Amino acid sequence: MQFGLKGKTALITASSKGIGRSVAEGFASEGCNVAICSRTRSDLLATSKELKDKYNIDPLWCVCDLNKSSDIENTFKAVINEFGSIDVLVNNCGGPVTGYFNNLEEEDWNYAFEQVLMSVVRFSKLVLPKMIKNEWGRIINITSISVKQPVDKLMLSNSFRAGVTGFAKSLSNEVARHKITINNVAPGFTLTNRLYELAVEQAKDKGISHEEALANMAKQIPINRLSAPEEIASVVLFLASKQASYVTGITIQVDGGYTKSQY
Repeated sequence: MQFGLKGKTALITASSKGIGRSVAEGFASEGCNVAICSRTRSDLLATSKELKDKYNIDPLWCVCDLNKSSDIENTFKAVINEFGSIDVLVNNCGGPVTGYFNNLEEEDWNYAFEQVLMSVVRFSKLVLPKMIKNEWGRIINITSISVKQPVDKLMLSNSFRAGVTGFAKSLSNEVARHKITINNVAPGFTLTNRLYELAVEQAKDKGISHEEALANMAKQIPINRLSAPEEIASVVLFLASKQASYVTGITIQVDGGYTKSQY
């Protein structure tokens, strides 16, 4: 399915691997100008090469630590210099450190605040003026099922990803008249490095193998399997499309039915 995005410029953060990378590939397949960023130069080079080889495009890549406002500003400027505008912003980031409340230090809270919430705020603030001028734009935030149903031992993610959804809902009402939509995608258990790390932690806590831990996760899901990153990316592409022009201020969980709430 084509989403009518050819020629648009999409910036996807934390996109050298995992869900972010799959999202970048989705935009590349649409014929978009694609900009990717992450903290690791070697991963960016590898992803950039694969996108170029597969889709015959030259993605822009930028080393960007989402906890540093200077990196965010430099990335924004680089994309504008290369492509002239940013039509679609996909805010994605890695998961903050795991742990129960008593195990978390104040520095953990501060780091997660910058990583998860403030990176969204900063990038959104930078891209919105030109989106408003162009009377068109899409901001899509990758959050987590934890915004609908908190996950044990993910105190920081539960707290700050929920903050992203509140920010997005508020901002969506402010900019809707400019034909800008702002939405969130909340992935469930998705086969990424992050999920593997969580499975290893669970395995240690419960005295089982990480394979068993992954299998136990899948058993909690009505569809009875884990998600592939491409399945998250397809929802992001829809929300970026002209077909989704009347959808704003919402959070869509892509979790195989895991979330128990009907809202």
